[in-house]
Amino acid sequence: MSTSPTPATTSKGMTLPLVALPQTELLPINEHESDWIGRPTDDNRIKVLRLDVEAGVWVILAELKPGAEVKLHYHTGEAEVFTLQGRWNYKEYANQPQTAGSYLYEPAGSVHTFVVPQENTEDTIIFVRVRGANVNFNEDATFNSILDAASLTFVVERAAQKYGTKVRYIRGGEAVEVGA
Repeated sequence: MSTSPTPATTSKGMTLPLVALPQTELLPINEHESDWIGRPTDDNRIKVLRLDVEAGVWVILAELKPGAEVKLHYHTGEAEVFTLQGRWNYKEYANQPQTAGSYLYEPAGSVHTFVVPQENTEDTIIFVRVRGANVNFNEDATFNSILDAASLTFVVERAAQKYGTKVRYIRGGEAVEVGA
């Protein structure tokens, strides 16, 4: 993809003002062309759609089995979650379940524990976009880990090599394929 600044034009050839670098190609990712990262028996599996270390943005699809939980964490930036299938909630907001079709915006600084109810009759699938990091904690309030675009890049590429899975995603400004 070219990043040299050249003006974009309309379909009739009229030059537009130079306000940004032109886009010379689309960067589509079809989630059906990537394998899930994680074993089918795992409580949580993901498909990576975009990892942008420079912008600090990560976009994933996550599949979570009934009873799955994501550790208590806080967000250093905003997060957006769209529920495609199933039901989930935060332990701290048990009376506000998110179901298929729900969109949730979380401002930076949000703190919560993600849970999928054990009584769900199907897996929960969510689309997640995060700017910044999830800082994860243990139940005793000690630090556990950080999940961000950089750590996900490492984990995804390592898992693709180790398990022979194919992962196609947008990394920075290009579509890449790793594994298989």
